Amino acid sequence: MIPEEVVEQVSQAADIVAIIGEHVRLKKQGTVYRGPCPFHQGTNNNFSVMPKGGYTCFVCGEKGSVFTFVQKRLGLSFVDAVKYVGEKSGVEVREVVRNREGPDPREPLWELNATVAAWFREMLWESELGAPSREYLAKRNVSRQTADRFGMGFAPRELGLMRAYLNGLGFTDDRLLDIGLLVKREEQEEPRPRFRDRLMFPILDAHAHTVGFGGRLLGPGEPKYLNSPESDVFSKGKLLYNLSNARNAIRRDDRVILVEGYFDVVRLVDAGIESVVAPMGTALAEGQSDLLAKYSKTAFLLYDSDAPGQKASFRAADVLLTRGMTVRVVTLPEGDDPDTFVAKHGREAMEKLLSASMDVFDRKVQLLERGGWFADLQRKRRALDSLLPTIRATTDEITKDLYVNRVAEAAGIARDVLLRELNSAPAQRGRVRRATNAPVSKPERAAEQEEVPGDSAPRHIGPYRTDEPGASSELAIVRVMLLHPGLAEGIIESVGRLDESHGAHHDLETVVEADGGVMRDPVYRALYDAIVVHGAEASPEVLADGLDQVAIELMETIRGEPGAVMDGRRTVDDALRRLQERSLRERLDELERTTPLAAEGEKDALLKEKDSLRRELAALGARGWKAVRK
Repeated sequence: MIPEEVVEQVSQAADIVAIIGEHVRLKKQGTVYRGPCPFHQGTNNNFSVMPKGGYTCFVCGEKGSVFTFVQKRLGLSFVDAVKYVGEKSGVEVREVVRNREGPDPREPLWELNATVAAWFREMLWESELGAPSREYLAKRNVSRQTADRFGMGFAPRELGLMRAYLNGLGFTDDRLLDIGLLVKREEQEEPRPRFRDRLMFPILDAHAHTVGFGGRLLGPGEPKYLNSPESDVFSKGKLLYNLSNARNAIRRDDRVILVEGYFDVVRLVDAGIESVVAPMGTALAEGQSDLLAKYSKTAFLLYDSDAPGQKASFRAADVLLTRGMTVRVVTLPEGDDPDTFVAKHGREAMEKLLSASMDVFDRKVQLLERGGWFADLQRKRRALDSLLPTIRATTDEITKDLYVNRVAEAAGIARDVLLRELNSAPAQRGRVRRATNAPVSKPERAAEQEEVPGDSAPRHIGPYRTDEPGASSELAIVRVMLLHPGLAEGIIESVGRLDESHGAHHDLETVVEADGGVMRDPVYRALYDAIVVHGAEASPEVLADGLDQVAIELMETIRGEPGAVMDGRRTVDDALRRLQERSLRERLDELERTTPLAAEGEKDALLKEKDSLRRELAALGARGWKAVRK
């Protein structure tokens, strides 16, 4: 057999016009190619081939994909047809031997989730308990037909209803706990439903198997949205909401529209824009980007119009650019999100916004130009630092060259100077993350025990590894917040003051991650943000929602060491001092890199600022900096 992902790769790489053109005399007519049908030996041009689709004969009715054509024309099996097309398209195709007999071991989990999805739908439409959900959908102008198209349902508040129903069908509590439909915090506690009083959205994988759920809370409380936990069939970082329904539309339209939430997807699809998916409320993961790249080379980022939405767009764009995709950013009117905009203005207005979208790099440069970031030397240096990672992320060489020309023109920097900077080793920030089940080498085990002088936190903890400078201090802050929740509010205030005083330029944050912020390591930052949003007293289940598996296991590791921090206030003071040193050192580094770009009259001011920074470092007693910075 050939893995399905390889079949998809061959399908995407195939030039169907060229392959069919070897057997049929084709002529371009508009956006399609026409010729005589080879199946009924026609003489008129009734046979049509779409460059990004399939073929159709309007006389005999033959139609299909590039694989179908090769099978029928050359008499090949499907496997041989895929190999043939792969050879023509430059994709190596290898068969693999099935290492198991019988059905897929995930089928019982798919069956269980599908059964629960049907029960949720029944609760929504047939039960009095679903009345609040029906009213909520009516207020949002979501019809029964639309809700059924997405399989929406309702999870009632009552503790025993779902459990009793599923037990009666033969599904044991252990199976329900394994897949996360039931939760149990303590061994003695009775299992209770994970989803209660929520409007439910079934989540399907690319092949339309029901693998999990997302639930929107109807009443007060947190979290507003809750997803299924990680399981053998549900891995949020490898799933995209609505992908199974959108696959054909993405290929047909040669575009994928990426939005943030479930209702954004629902509203666009209801309006007739079908090539839309969502990452389910989290930052776009690498696995999700790999999925997108299989179906289209052009992504439209249609995120909310506020600053967090813009930041999320630019983070997602850098990940997509590494997959060789063209990334465009759609700008919504202020105060709108995709759901509200389409509800008010309809499909035609949204298509106009999509047509007016900008290349993501042009959009970044535009925002920097409007903010005056190219107007003076020091701000220009920071602007360049925000743009270089996007250029480096771009794997298409022509696009990369265009980006270099664009920023050289906008910033008034010589192209050769920019290329030298671009080709120098970029700062590595928090990029090394080890999977939780990966083996740990002896040197790494030794590193786990290494401590920074004056810092109570080890550089690494458990299975997680990071190369973020100063990460041990960030870990110390998160650890104190989890183990001493009474100190969390004061810590948040202190971190906020440090962010404000050292380089967290808020207008630049819409284009790039907070460059001068305190919490930079992605996992420690995610834990910190979860505590800020939900409160340090929140349950582990609430804090875990929205976190990936690495962050969840790290949180559990920290909670399992209640005596690890003896003096929380002193630990935090030491950690903040060292992170303040890091910010000062980085500002010094920035000035060093800015100096070659400065005119003679500007260098005196740079020297004065360097002297001031060195005095601040001396006042902090920065002897241990090199140990933190590695």
